[in-house]
Order: sequence, then structure tokens, then C-alpha cells
Amino acid sequence: MPTVKRPELIARRTDTLDFLQSMLGELRIMAKADRHHFLAHLIEMAYLETGMLITKGASWPSQNKTDTAPGMALHKTGKIKIQ
Repeated sequence: MPTVKRPELIARRTDTLDFLQSMLGELRIMAKADRHHFLAHLIEMAYLETGMLITKGASWPSQNKTDTAPGMALHKTGKIKIQ
């Protein structure tokens, strides 16, 4: 796999996040139209998170190796076997 320079990586990441935010916006409209209120709320949370990631894009990749709330321990999960 060829190495990608940081500005190119950030641009690609931003393009992906822009696309995701656009799709989430449309899904949110559909969920609200069919009165799936909780689903619309969850989609809205993802939409807002995507916007925050786009805004702070210049600071990526993060120096923080965990993606947890402050004070929350990150534990390795076991394997899930689907039958």
C-alpha cells in the first residue's frame, strides 16, 4: 500500500466525513418523516459527531490512543461467536 502524505490523508478523511454527514442528514429526515423518533435521535447524534470530526480535522490523527469518555476504562472485549 503506498504511503499517503498527511495533507492528502486529511483531505480524503474530510471527503469521507462530508459524505457520511450528508447521508446521515438524509437518513435523519427519513426517520423523522416516518416518526421513528428514537432512531432519528441516534442518527442526529451521529450527524453531530461527524460535524465535530470535520471541524477538528486538522488535529487528526489524535495523540490520544483511546476513544473513551474521561474516567472510563477501555477493556478488550472477548470474541463474539455468531451461530
